[in-house]
Amino acid sequence: MDYDFKTKLAAERERVEDLFEYEGCKVGRGTYGHVYKAKRKDGKDEKEYALKQIEGTGISMSACREIALLRELKHPNVIALQKVFLSHSDRKVWLLFDYAEHDLWHIIKFHRASKANKKPMQLPRGMVKSLLYQILDGIHYLHANWVLHRDLKPANILVMGEGPERGRVKIADMGFARLFNSPLKPLADLDPVVVTFWYRAPELLLGARHYTKAIDKDWEDIRKMPEYPTLQKDFRRTTYANSSLIKYMEKHKVKPDSKVFLLLQKLLTMDPTKRITSEQALQDPYFLEDPLPTTDVFAGCQIPYPKREFLNEDEPEEKTEKVIKFRLIGQHTNNHSHSHSTSSCMSLDSGRKLEHPNQTHDLLIVGQQC
Repeated sequence: MDYDFKTKLAAERERVEDLFEYEGCKVGRGTYGHVYKAKRKDGKDEKEYALKQIEGTGISMSACREIALLRELKHPNVIALQKVFLSHSDRKVWLLFDYAEHDLWHIIKFHRASKANKKPMQLPRGMVKSLLYQILDGIHYLHANWVLHRDLKPANILVMGEGPERGRVKIADMGFARLFNSPLKPLADLDPVVVTFWYRAPELLLGARHYTKAIDKDWEDIRKMPEYPTLQKDFRRTTYANSSLIKYMEKHKVKPDSKVFLLLQKLLTMDPTKRITSEQALQDPYFLEDPLPTTDVFAGCQIPYPKREFLNEDEPEEKTEKVIKFRLIGQHTNNHSHSHSTSSCMSLDSGRKLEHPNQTHDLLIVGQQC
């Protein structure tokens, strides 16, 4: 072994602690490791970054798969891996991403807290539609490239804050993602079922032997669709014998002949072979009626959601909602004074088109009430 070359290589290797300020800026924790909000020390740009430190020492198989996939995947609605850092001193692996200030889980918690405070803030219909369209677009891209995500849930659907990609949805956390092919492999060949319980497709619960694209996207993601406006787990029952989509949607005042209901019917079909795909869903008439989906899910309006808070070393990631409730009271008071201006807020990007490589029609971003 050429030890001089090894020493020279180690001296030239970029170290994350030399390039970024991130101490005391932890914003996430999980079985995967830790996530920090970071900024460059040299001031070359004012961008905010997310540094994901992989748990454990060395590079696990899960980390290898995530890195390998992210290096190849390039889409506006899939989180982009900027760089990988290897620390030989403590054998840590760091992944560098653009920083996303929000995610669907925190958005849902914010609205639940507002409801609990008897000051409900409804999610705009246009925001729900834009979120759904961008999620479908990202999932269609993954599946077109033979990738199953396998852990889609609100916490893994990021939403960019203020900046060039304001309001853009980013599908994140590819640690459980796998390549698939045709014919399909048995579940045992891909690992046991890993999808978060409340977002599992019915065929997974009923003993399916193969993963399909329908398991990954068309049930997991679209189950979140009614969860947005109601802010509750949809169809949460001890049994499914008396569950009815029609009764559920009528309870939440959704007409059974509306386009949104008809799309839900196609997406929530029990038989995965008859379930609509994300590519088909993107062409659904629901996305052609006003309000049209936008690249900025906030449609140019003021973002009401608080920024992520830093975690202490011994503090769990899932904080109580007391902090959110406390902030909400103050924000509601401040936002009330701006109610006249925000209620008539219009998107400035009235001529900007949604980006979709296989789009056969133009969806224009139009002004809409916030």
